[in-house]
Amino acid sequence: MSSELKARPSTAITDIRAASSAYTSVAARRTFGRPVPTDPIPMSYSHHYVPPPPAAEPPKPEKSKREWPLAVRQYVQRSFALENSIVGIEKDEMEKKLKLVIAEAAESNTLLTVDWESLPLPQQMIETERIKKGSTLISTPWTLTSSVPNAQDTNLSSNGKNKRKSIENDGQVPWRNTNTRNAFEDRVTYPDKRQRSDFGGKGSSKSHANLETRRNRFGDAALSPYALTPTMDTTPAPEVIQGPVVGRSEVLEKKYFRLTSAPNPDTVRPLHVLEKTLDLLKKKWRKENNYGYICDQFKSLRQDLTVQHIKNDFTVNVYEIHARIALEKGDLGEYNQCQTQLRALYSQKLGGHPTEFKAYRILYFIHTCNRTDMNDVLADLTATEKKEPAIKHALSARSALALGNYHQFFKLYLETPNMGAYLMDIFVSRERLAALTNMCKAYKPDVQLRFVTEELGFESDEECAQFLCEFGGQAYLEERSETGVRLLTGKVGNTFELAKSTAFKRVDIKGQI
Repeated sequence: MSSELKARPSTAITDIRAASSAYTSVAARRTFGRPVPTDPIPMSYSHHYVPPPPAAEPPKPEKSKREWPLAVRQYVQRSFALENSIVGIEKDEMEKKLKLVIAEAAESNTLLTVDWESLPLPQQMIETERIKKGSTLISTPWTLTSSVPNAQDTNLSSNGKNKRKSIENDGQVPWRNTNTRNAFEDRVTYPDKRQRSDFGGKGSSKSHANLETRRNRFGDAALSPYALTPTMDTTPAPEVIQGPVVGRSEVLEKKYFRLTSAPNPDTVRPLHVLEKTLDLLKKKWRKENNYGYICDQFKSLRQDLTVQHIKNDFTVNVYEIHARIALEKGDLGEYNQCQTQLRALYSQKLGGHPTEFKAYRILYFIHTCNRTDMNDVLADLTATEKKEPAIKHALSARSALALGNYHQFFKLYLETPNMGAYLMDIFVSRERLAALTNMCKAYKPDVQLRFVTEELGFESDEECAQFLCEFGGQAYLEERSETGVRLLTGKVGNTFELAKSTAFKRVDIKGQI
């Protein structure tokens, strides 16, 4: 027993030594980051181990810049030219077609052999493809059952509402094979689940089973001697108009109607007839001065120019005359429409009077208080244009208002060139109220009416007094024997301040640029 007790301590020491050699020392973690896995390192080299450096990435080959032929670059420039744009064809669609054409030529190594001068532009290719697709769809014959629904296909529900179901036949109608709508578009187009399922949506198996049953029930109708014969096969396809319309009408005067379908060449006047129409309208305007009639005729004339894609000096002349007449009558809606088209026509260097209408545009933006578009106009002006009298006057008027110099502004108002005075007449009352509020603060307790007349650009004291009475100043006009009529500026200031805040509300005009 004692010998066993003596042997135990030596056994325990042996076990401890064996345990001490059965584990590997690991360095304590000092961060919360994930440790980098490494290969097992011998204990003797654990303190001297240095991880190998990461392998260097191979250098990437530099992309070589491709030189495109001059003919290809000119073809691209013609594709993006504004005069070659076609209504209804978006820029993104045209770019995709252009890339496809150039890519095909590059893959086939025909960049130098293709005749890029005579090759149709991408937008012309897209228009031709659309015309071909439209003529194919029109000339496709329909079957009897797809065009003539049976009256017994309509069932009445318990609440008395009709449930409409589509008719299916053995042969599918032409658009069934090209239905690529997704589920969301089906929900938008067919809010009723029963209607959506009839067009091949989810859960359409039950609908097809019902249609099959109905077809079997009324299948003998097709064998009846009274069955109708299809008439679409014998009807000639309508004429497809390629390119712009060429008018054939000889009528000088025509009322304006908004187009809801393709224009009819028999009702469109060609260019030589439109020139005669313009001469007639100018004579009638001088003689009758009927703006309602003249405006309707000019809109009809502009429409005939648009559908025929006529853009020349005559087009510019038509829009300029209509814009001047609209300014004279204070119709800013029609003026803005003409001004917008004139801006695009002037960019094509088609003649006209661009400096005159640029000055009108600056005055218009003063009226609308549109600082963003005003800055765009000022940035586009060249040094030569700034020296033109009309533009120089408009810029001076803008500068005077920006500095609060109403004395200089009303001096310029009386010296406005061309037809700019019609535009300034629209907002001069607003600026007069702003000037009156400043005068009421600067001149107290009163001021002579004649002084107000001269400062605010009125033609007479009577016109000035009428303006003051219109905005609530009649109680503050006092007539004195020594100095005449005087305005009590110390008391009327709040009245004009309220009128000014009302006049400077946000301008909202139909047809605003």
